[in-house]
Amino acid sequence: MQPIFDAELTIRRKRRALAAAMPGASFLMDRAAEDLADRLATVERRFDHAAALFSLTPAAADVLAASGKVAKVTRVETDSAFLAGGDGLVSPLDRMPFEPESIDLAVSLLSFQEANDIPGLLIQIRRALRPDGLVLAAFAGSGTLTELRESLLAAETEISGGASPRVIPFTDIRDAGALLQRAGFALPVADVETITVRYESMFGLLRDLRAMGATNALLDRSRKPATRRLFARAAEIYAERFSDPDGRVRATFALVWLSGWAPHASQQKPLQPGSGQVSLTKVLEEKSGKPKPD
Repeated sequence: MQPIFDAELTIRRKRRALAAAMPGASFLMDRAAEDLADRLATVERRFDHAAALFSLTPAAADVLAASGKVAKVTRVETDSAFLAGGDGLVSPLDRMPFEPESIDLAVSLLSFQEANDIPGLLIQIRRALRPDGLVLAAFAGSGTLTELRESLLAAETEISGGASPRVIPFTDIRDAGALLQRAGFALPVADVETITVRYESMFGLLRDLRAMGATNALLDRSRKPATRRLFARAAEIYAERFSDPDGRVRATFALVWLSGWAPHASQQKPLQPGSGQVSLTKVLEEKSGKPKPD
């Protein structure tokens, strides 16, 4: 698959963000970790070995450890800096460092949106899971940063007559569900949670994105530095189109959640067509009290 992201640049920017550690910039990760805890609480089983995949911080591993449902947790990150001296494995984002059928649970928070091969990654996760193993993953999906994308596009088109990609493409929830099926997961589920964050201006959003290491790392990004004029005009358009009555502007983050199970004989399966034991026609007749005419 043709790569979309500059993986080395992505890691460098996240290392820089980790070193700066701006207070409050982890709000999306904190929210995703809370959601992970809630979702894991509904799963009525224990897991011998879980993997916290490419989540940049200990947040996912901490949730697993605190759940009381996991005997062993292994962290996997793209760079040793993200392990902060703790135990774990280092592996590229598009590669799973586990043998087939060696883990029971795989979780990932806010990294899949920067993977060059999401379908391949999901297939590797499914292979690494033992039968009846579970994957739970959250990532930024379609709808994320639509306001910023539109404002930058309009400003650059107005100033230079064209535009280069400045906000990464995000996966649609319908495509995400199809990817689970394509990877061979049973009982696949995809849902989305939309989070709206308000800022004094577009520049507050940009500061948070830099503090997350989430700025543009597309391979086909423009190599020309963006001008102050571009950002100033984009901020004006942002305020014109996406501000509330109090003057603050909105930024949308759409967190897509994926869950699926490695196939196992014990799992519920849909009935085959024609295998029903009760006639739908008979049920409808009984409800209406009127027999169907011959």
